[in-house]
Amino acid sequence: MTTEPTATSGEKQMRLRFDGVCHLCGTVLPAGTQAVYERAARRVRCVSCRPAATPAPAEAAPAWSAPFEQIRTASERALEPVEIDEGTAGASARREYERRRDSREQRNRSNHPKLGGLILALSDEPASTRSWERGAIGEEKLAARLETLPAPARALHDRRIPGTRANIDHIAVANSGVWVIDAKRYKDKRPALHVDGGILRPRVETLKIGGRDGSKLVAGVHKQIALMTHTLDDPGIPVRGALCFLDADWPMIGGSFTVDDIQVLWPRLLLKRIAAAPDAAIDIDAVHARIARAFPVA
Repeated sequence: MTTEPTATSGEKQMRLRFDGVCHLCGTVLPAGTQAVYERAARRVRCVSCRPAATPAPAEAAPAWSAPFEQIRTASERALEPVEIDEGTAGASARREYERRRDSREQRNRSNHPKLGGLILALSDEPASTRSWERGAIGEEKLAARLETLPAPARALHDRRIPGTRANIDHIAVANSGVWVIDAKRYKDKRPALHVDGGILRPRVETLKIGGRDGSKLVAGVHKQIALMTHTLDDPGIPVRGALCFLDADWPMIGGSFTVDDIQVLWPRLLLKRIAAAPDAAIDIDAVHARIARAFPVA
């Protein structure tokens, strides 16, 4: 990362390592863009943007708040109408799979000039690499289903969370609210609700997937819900979270459940609930556009 000091000691011009948003004009600044970092406020701005006056140093915001503030700035900016890029489902996961696949191939051919091709042909890809391809396929399948939602519902796919390397798989905006959806493809594994405690001890709910703990998945959706709620800043718009499992071993009867307020279900049932009777009066096009600006394409 290269840096170029500016005239102000509390600032530096740098090439961003992560996506950011100019706090003055609201422009999304992709990773790799030259921008000015304001140390005291822990925020960024365009190189061409200049503050009207130098404010007194503010108390530094905690590091965890950066995504919230960058998202809010972008979502509240009044922009001229533009065409919304709804994103390509699974694009970032597929890029990561291809990067790992190509790196493995180059490494084998470099270490074994004569036998590299044969080694690749006779050996399987690591599970950690295949998981990225499996995830991309799951997102692509779910996106195709979401595109069949009846109007006026609209969807966004593979959205970057500014200030982080994380992304949101799918976002649906409908009369039933804003849905933050994490797509998971666990072939032939059964999601289940495990409950501990009850009468004499506090009730603790845990997601199990094929018998293995899935608590991190639930926590991840809760974080996305918090970011979305902060972005919209409107208590009249319900924000719901869902873990949608594709190709899972769902039982013939029942099977879906809620764990820590996160719905765990399959694609057909997800679409049914998104398209359910309205809970609130929502300007779907305006909310859809606001979210698209706050969470850029990954």
